[in-house]
Amino acid sequence: MQKEDSLALDILYQDVYIVAINKPHGLLVHPSPLARDADEFAMQLLRDQLSQFVYPCHRLDRKTGGVLLFALNTAQNKNIQMLFAERKIDKVYFAIVRGYCDDLGEIDYPLKRDDGTVQEAFTAYRTLARAELPIPLGMHDTSRYSLVIVKPETGRMHQIRKHFKHILHPIIGDRPHGCNKQNKFFKERWQMHTMLLHAASLSFIHPETLNLVRIDAPIQDEFQRMMAMMGWERALLKEDF
Repeated sequence: MQKEDSLALDILYQDVYIVAINKPHGLLVHPSPLARDADEFAMQLLRDQLSQFVYPCHRLDRKTGGVLLFALNTAQNKNIQMLFAERKIDKVYFAIVRGYCDDLGEIDYPLKRDDGTVQEAFTAYRTLARAELPIPLGMHDTSRYSLVIVKPETGRMHQIRKHFKHILHPIIGDRPHGCNKQNKFFKERWQMHTMLLHAASLSFIHPETLNLVRIDAPIQDEFQRMMAMMGWERALLKEDF
């Protein structure tokens, strides 16, 4: 039985094989020795909520919110993980980054794992909106930001975060790949502690039904608040991604 004081997860999709949630920013997928301060995890919360075991098919960073997919048995877990490995799942993210991004861009930049292995990594993006706030920061008289739609072809650890750092447009709220000045600025001026990266959508052919499945995750409150502050309330209303 679910504990009364436990977080109720927002279920976006469920059938007899898989289930997807809108993972809150700040929630770990499963226990990690790197985050001993956490006592709630998406896997355990969903298990208790559904009263059955669940298997995470992929990962989202702790600070990233959005679509997180679980299998309801080991066979489907293997099937879905194979789809990810074979790049047969289309992934879409939204991010708010520092500066004015190009209208369109591709980041083809290999990334190194902790063990030193270098892996190919490719990310495409498109800028949806830009904002210039009349707030001086550092050597600049104003502060500029972009709302981007991001489509990573590969799935390396922290890929989107590292790629946007590489092109000098770090994601707001990202640590350690972001801009410390911007992160401090957002925290002190707007009490914003969230990393502004949202896993918006997953699309794939269901391995059992063979139907096309698209799972969309609504943007969460803190991301919406920052979009409103930038004047982007309507930026996603007609967006076909």
